[in-house]
Amino acid sequence: MSRHAIGDIQGCCDELRALLTRIGFSADRDRLWFVGDLVNRGPRSLEVLRYVRALADNAIVVLGNHDLHLLAVACGCSAARRSDTLDEILRAHDRDSLLEWLATRPLAHFEAGDLLVHAGLVPQWTVETTLGLAREVELALRNDPRNLFDHMYGDEPDRWSADLAGTDRLRFAINVLTRVRVCTNDGRINLRLKGKPPAAGSEWLPWFDIESRRTRGNRVIFGHWSALGLIVRDDVIGLDSGCVWGGALTALDLDGPRSARGATISIPCNGYQSPDE
Repeated sequence: MSRHAIGDIQGCCDELRALLTRIGFSADRDRLWFVGDLVNRGPRSLEVLRYVRALADNAIVVLGNHDLHLLAVACGCSAARRSDTLDEILRAHDRDSLLEWLATRPLAHFEAGDLLVHAGLVPQWTVETTLGLAREVELALRNDPRNLFDHMYGDEPDRWSADLAGTDRLRFAINVLTRVRVCTNDGRINLRLKGKPPAAGSEWLPWFDIESRRTRGNRVIFGHWSALGLIVRDDVIGLDSGCVWGGALTALDLDGPRSARGATISIPCNGYQSPDE
């Protein structure tokens, strides 16, 4: 059995199939870890959902911001955006079963020392804290999705505190797990900073470069930050290589040599949207 982690697909199904052929994936023995954002902005989100769902226990999927956006649009809690490519899913005869499956995916997964999230963490969180907060969101998504989505959007609060409660706590957890790129040592996040990492001397650092990060003893696998490019280190793996923007879709052998880019395989992508969309 092999384990491969795969970066943001965002509806790029042809590239996904080509990548799985390249790595020699076998659905009866291997497992795939998906960093989230299965859907949106690429052309074949419906096919991606159907394909990954059919993998059953051979696929570990964490939710990304685009996956949550799809669920919010489907339940009428958010308007579709100009750049969305979700209509085919929303019109599909099997939309309900696909969305029910998607809504039961976790926001974090931990196994054999590896922590899988879509975007990132704040330095104060341990693995146990991360999993606990992810479960709180998952419970809200299962029990009262409309209330969750009605309060999900927004950039506040912008600093972690264990005293956060209610919708503020859930929103902060969602923002960190599915949207964060940079933060400060004291757990403050800035969701407006995108693109390349800030220049030296900025108070804002990539979340994984905070020296006090309490998850440094584990390997964190994430996506979301296409402008960052591929990151392969002992303690962190960043796999969003910008497929939907004309970059590549990348897989990494989780059981291969650590810190080795040779453990990654990438398939070039045609590019379906420009970065300013």
